[in-house]
Amino acid sequence: MPREIEFLGMLFPTLVPIALIAAALSWLLDGLLARLGVYAWVWHSALFRISTLLLLFSLLGLAVYR
Repeated sequence: MPREIEFLGMLFPTLVPIALIAAALSWLLDGLLARLGVYAWVWHSALFRISTLLLLFSLLGLAVYR
């Protein structure tokens, strides 16, 4: 995979679209977990949400750069 992606004449690191994809997946997963009532069992929901985002971003980054 290339290290940079060209968009409108600008070069972006490959991790920028990965971060956007991770944010979208995290948003969908957050909605699913809220409907299932998981946040009633979580101590700090904001910390859980940001940890989920970082976990998804890390996994996608590892999958791309591996």
